[in-house]
Amino acid sequence: MAIEITDANFEELVTNSAKPVLVDFWAEWCGPCRQVGPVVEELSKEYDGKAVVGKLNVDHNPGVATKFGIRSIPTILFFKGGQMVDRQVGAVPKSVLEGKLKAQL
Repeated sequence: MAIEITDANFEELVTNSAKPVLVDFWAEWCGPCRQVGPVVEELSKEYDGKAVVGKLNVDHNPGVATKFGIRSIPTILFFKGGQMVDRQVGAVPKSVLEGKLKAQL
């Protein structure tokens, strides 16, 4: 299951992670986010132990969303070594997200 990332734990779970990290920025009211959600959950199971896969609710955690200039959701950010290395805005097929995640392994 994808982990819940918040303003409070972002540094610990993302910035300080030794593994690549995928963060899904979403909100409950967002239709396309509901399309991407199950894909993110699948990736979290498939890459368990190889990468960190998490979800950040932008309504509850505006600090991190503002820091990374999230203006449209869903937005998926990819981190490696604590640095953002890739970004995907909008609902896309699983193959797109998986390709971007694999590139960070």
